[in-house]
Formats: sequence, C-alpha cells, structure tokens
Amino acid sequence: MSEEFRTEQDTMGEVQVPADKYWGAQTQRSFQNFKVGGRMPEEIIRAFAVLKKSAAIANCRLGNLEQEKADLIARVCDEILEGRLDGNFPLVVYQTGSGTQSNMNVNEVIANRGNEIAGRKVLHPNDDVNRSQSSNDTFPTAMSIASVTVIEEELIPAIKNMIGTLKELEGKYMHTVKTGRTHLQDAVPLTFGQEISGWRSMMEHSLDNIGLSLEGLGETALGGTAVGTGLNAPDGFDELSSEMIGELTGHGFFTAPNKFHALSSKDVFVFAHGALKSLAADLMKMANDIRWLASGPRCGLGEITIPSNEPGSSIMPGKVNPTQTESATMVAVRVMGNDTVIGMAASQGNFQLNVFMPVIADAFLESARLLAQSLTSLEKNCVRGIEPIESKMEENAEKSLMVAAALNTHVGYEAGAKAAKKAHADGTTLKEAAVSLGICTPAEYDQWVDLHQMTGVE
Repeated sequence: MSEEFRTEQDTMGEVQVPADKYWGAQTQRSFQNFKVGGRMPEEIIRAFAVLKKSAAIANCRLGNLEQEKADLIARVCDEILEGRLDGNFPLVVYQTGSGTQSNMNVNEVIANRGNEIAGRKVLHPNDDVNRSQSSNDTFPTAMSIASVTVIEEELIPAIKNMIGTLKELEGKYMHTVKTGRTHLQDAVPLTFGQEISGWRSMMEHSLDNIGLSLEGLGETALGGTAVGTGLNAPDGFDELSSEMIGELTGHGFFTAPNKFHALSSKDVFVFAHGALKSLAADLMKMANDIRWLASGPRCGLGEITIPSNEPGSSIMPGKVNPTQTESATMVAVRVMGNDTVIGMAASQGNFQLNVFMPVIADAFLESARLLAQSLTSLEKNCVRGIEPIESKMEENAEKSLMVAAALNTHVGYEAGAKAAKKAHADGTTLKEAAVSLGICTPAEYDQWVDLHQMTGVE
C-alpha cells in the first residue's frame, strides 16, 4: 500500500508531506536533505515544548497574541510533553548549526495540530508559534532547559544516591585496617572506611562543581531574537518568558543579561561540561580502584568481593568479571571525548551566532544522561554489594614493609630503610629484620608499629 501524502507550502514552494504527520514543508525539506547521524535528542524536543508554551503565555499577557492562539499552542505543547505526538520530530542532530530546522519542526507540528483541534486554520508556524522568537534564541534556550532538567532530575539524584551508599560503607568499615598503595606499590596502612571516604568525597566535590555550573546554564537567550537586539519582541518578553519557563519546569531560569553573549558564546556549556568531565574522572578512578581491589579471585589483590552478576567468559567456566566497573569506565571515556567535542564546537561560529549548537546539545545531554545511568547502575549492581575480605586485608597490611615508616621517629629513616631492605631480601618480616639488626627489641617493635594506630582512626 502506497503512503499517502498531503501538499504543504513554504516560501520555496510546495512539498509533499506524509499525510499522517503534523510537520510541514520546512521539516520535510530537512528530513529529505539531511540523512546524517541520529535524531535530535528527545530532551531538546521536550524543552522546545516548554519554551513555546512559555512564549505563548508571555506574548498573550503582553497583549501580543490572542488568547485563543495562546491556549491552542499551550494545549499542543502539553501533548508534546506527554509524549502523545512522538513520531513527529524526525530531524537529525547534524543539520543547520543554528537548529533552525528543529525549531521549525516544532513550530509546524504545534500549528498543524492546533489547527486540527480548532477545526480551522488559526495558527501559523512563524507568525504565531514563533512570535517574538528566532531560531537563534530559541535553540540555545532549549539547550539550557534540557541541560538543567537532565542534571537536576536525573544526574544529581544519582550522585546523591551514590554518596549515600558510600557513606554507609565508610562508616561500616572505618576500623577495617588494610595496606595503602601509592604508585601501585605498598604504602603505609589505612582503613577501608578511609579509602571509601576518598571516593565519597570525590562524588561530593563533583556534586558541588555541577551545582556551580547550574547558574550559567539557567541563563535563557529567549528575547534576543536574530542577533541579540530583540527585534520583533515586545518589551518585557524576555523576562516574562523566562519566568514562565521556571514555573513550568520547577527549575531556576532567568533571562540572560547580555543576549549578544547568549547567542554567540557557548562558554557556559564548556564550563558545565567541565564539571561533568570532572565527575567522569572521579567515576573512572573509583571504578578502577574497585576492580583492582576485587581482582582475582586467587591471583589478584583479592581484598574485596563485588556482586557476581553474570558469567564472564564464553570459554572459561566459572569466570566472573567486574562488568559494572568496565561499563562505568567506558562511560567516563565517552564523556571525556564529548568534552573535546563541546570545547571545539564552542570555539567556533562567527560574529553574532554559534553554529555548532546541535552537536553541543547532543554531546552535553549524552554525557549527563550516561553519567546518571552509569552511577545508578554501578551503585545498584556493584557498590552496595562491596564486602571486604578482612583476612586478606589484614594479611597484606602485616606483610607490607612500608610500615617501617612508624620506626622513623624512634630510630630514624635510614635505620628503618635497612630493616625494610633486609626483610625484603631475606623474605622475613620487618619485625624479624629490625630485631636481627639490633634496631629495636621485639617489645619496642610491637609498641612502635601498631597498624591501627598508624591509620589515625580512634
């Protein structure tokens, strides 16, 4: 059965559009001309719905749009937010760098669906849905809405959940002594709880950094229109539309004080993604620590166990791998790659507009989304199930020659070094070496080298 079409028209002429879709001529042209990569992120489409509803309400309150039109626009935007119009937004990320085609895609869908509801032609995609706006200020505003929303509603809760689990483990194992490691070599002892506290603090610092970036992301470009001058937008539209965006989303948004900056620079996304990259670096470090400590089970460090979630090999029976940590480290690498994309893209564009916005939005949202999902998965399927093998930790701590550092204040660094070297060469304990060298008596050694006391935990 052949697909049915209807005829739509724009300033370039007539275009055949699938009859069962709400988009119009400009969307169809983009759909036909750009078969490059994946679709525009769903978060951007939802953000556009918030934006268009806010703009309609602001225009109406300022006497710049009829109530009927504002109500129709708002009603269709609600349908978009509810997912009822999914399938009407087919455009890809790699289109025009201003995102104009996605802006018009949303305008056309809202206009055509609104006219269907009204039973007559009431809305025009440019004159009504896009009133007081330009793609040049709507797309960056959609980027802000989408980014703040995914960070506050998905990423921050995931970080806080991870912090909560780490706090529990930290308290539970604060007195479990183990050897420290620096340069992948033995070091002085610490407790497993202290080690975990380092992971917890990393997550807290990343949370703080991300929080600092939210203010910049909360600036909206709406009201700047084409080049930042606000041409065709009524006085007060920028502030009122931003206020409405805040009311509809429940998040903090405010109009950018300098619209020329808001349209031409994407430095806030570089800064904010830097915080995401920082989190990715911390995630990488923590995941690597976990899989090193769990390495084995017989020929690795083997100081902790983590949940066994699935078979690890198609050839080696019984093998189980630290797959959650591997997933997390791959996410970290992806985020670090996205940071390069965003930094390069933000440095581009000429004069009054950055024309790399879709790829910035795609990379940023992917990073935030992946980090949220990865932290949630790692916490649920790995971190909460971490258990120390205390006998192995105790054995390693007692074997470590670096506890010789406790002798420094009693016999000096050089004497301690002699004892450590002799113990390593002879395959004996540090205590045996120190006593044989006459550095100390057995009783003195036991008094001076107290592993638990060396950790500083009372």
